[in-house]
Amino acid sequence: MISITLNGTSREVPSNTTVESIVREITTATQGIAVAVDESVVRRTDWANTVLQSGARVDVLTAVQGG
Repeated sequence: MISITLNGTSREVPSNTTVESIVREITTATQGIAVAVDESVVRRTDWANTVLQSGARVDVLTAVQGG
């Protein structure tokens, strides 16, 4: 297990956790999602291959329409 910060909250995850698995765990949205790891945007095409490291700061943002 490794320790990461996900959207400002400390969390323990398995050491082979990818960006893709974190996104699937916290949202059912399939579009309008942006992810940054340590303040760098991770392209959607790289989510499955981006393994999180201990101490990573992960921000998952979902676009919401409003009126």
